[in-house]
Amino acid sequence: MECISIFDMLKIGVGPSSSHTLGPWRAAELFIAELKDNNLLNKIHQVKIDLYGSLSLTGKGHATDFAVMLGLSGADPEYIPVDAISSIIEDIKLSNKIKIGNETEIIFNPDADIIFNKNFLPFHANGLTFSAYYEDKIYISTFYSVGGGFVTKEDDQNLTSNIKCEFPFYFNTSTELLAYCHQENKSISEIMYENEKSIRTPEQIDHELMRIWETMLECMYIGCHTEGILPGGLNVKRRAFAMHETLKGELPYSNPQEWLQTIRKTKVYFRQILKWVSCFALAVNEVNASLGRVVTAPTNGSSGVIPAVLMYYLVIENHKAGPTEIKQFLTTAGVIGSIFKKGATISAAMGGCQAEIGVSSAMAAAALCELMGGTPAQVTIAAEIAMEHHLGLTCDPIGGLVQIPCIERNTMGAIKAINAAELALDTDPINVKVPLDKVVNTMWETAKDMNNKYKETSEGGLAVAVNIADC
Repeated sequence: MECISIFDMLKIGVGPSSSHTLGPWRAAELFIAELKDNNLLNKIHQVKIDLYGSLSLTGKGHATDFAVMLGLSGADPEYIPVDAISSIIEDIKLSNKIKIGNETEIIFNPDADIIFNKNFLPFHANGLTFSAYYEDKIYISTFYSVGGGFVTKEDDQNLTSNIKCEFPFYFNTSTELLAYCHQENKSISEIMYENEKSIRTPEQIDHELMRIWETMLECMYIGCHTEGILPGGLNVKRRAFAMHETLKGELPYSNPQEWLQTIRKTKVYFRQILKWVSCFALAVNEVNASLGRVVTAPTNGSSGVIPAVLMYYLVIENHKAGPTEIKQFLTTAGVIGSIFKKGATISAAMGGCQAEIGVSSAMAAAALCELMGGTPAQVTIAAEIAMEHHLGLTCDPIGGLVQIPCIERNTMGAIKAINAAELALDTDPINVKVPLDKVVNTMWETAKDMNNKYKETSEGGLAVAVNIADC
């Protein structure tokens, strides 16, 4: 039982994967904190990292090795200049040294000291063990990256959230959430805002929500204005730039906010709407694939869905919308994501891509439905519809890279979210046959039944039908 904040579901970090990049990065930071707590940081002379299971099988493609090096060196994924990442990694490789916690320099050979172990640990598919050598002793600590940047140990304690659970409206299911909405005569976002106020001031909540949105907007802006080939060896050409060139019109702009306003002035028909939404989603996930800064929503692999749908609302549906609507959208999305996190999983290594694109589509559909005037019941219906049509979606990244089919799947998730919201708005909750909680349960049962080769291992599906040599 957890109190999950919207800021747990929407985290700022570096791509390409929340499970395989951000999670291991945070685990390395936690390991450094343990060394400090035990007064060992200045005593160690060697560190080894064992990556297990899914972290090993797709670790190179997801830059897991880079993540643990950056985390050990004391860099913060939320604030590190992304342009500095390659130089930091190159310095470590060339010197065979790393400055642990930015304090203690030791000999470190990435090729020998980061071990890709294909065995799966029993607790979770994404396990990693840090071993610190000092004097004639070893300090060993094992972490698990369980999706969305969340990190735990075997006691299942969430190590990446400092929340003391004091929510006035505690819920695990959508049924419990809707009961509070009815009891208090509040929307889903209003209920969650009250919860957030138990741990943060209104000013902190508003500031962080807008910081999340500004990161999303900047990410879309960068992706739409960057040409080239994505890194990793698949030679995937960026597509958002060319698509954006055909859509943007002739009006001038010089920053993301002005860009948003100029898009509002372009003519849009049905095809253009589809293209704009796809362009926004592509842009985010191309930035993500390039080790750029994104918002996990709820994961890096699905980080394009929610920004694309929110941008759709701002530039197509409601030109007068601003900070109030943006904060409402993000809050509602975070609530729905937390229900999936508690009742199923947001980790593709545990549940396939239904846990990433499916959950993000459900979050976006629910948030859009509330902004469009949906009742709390209709909001949960929107989430249910979106997830229902992602059930069983496998995770099969070619070459272990978050590129094919991951980037395009974000466009599909965004379009499905918009469709789901519209369907929910025309649905009377009395006639609903499948409540959201049933879909959450079904998703988890599907995840448990799914063959491991379809769970972010690159051992099944497109990942074996197509390989880097074919590209």
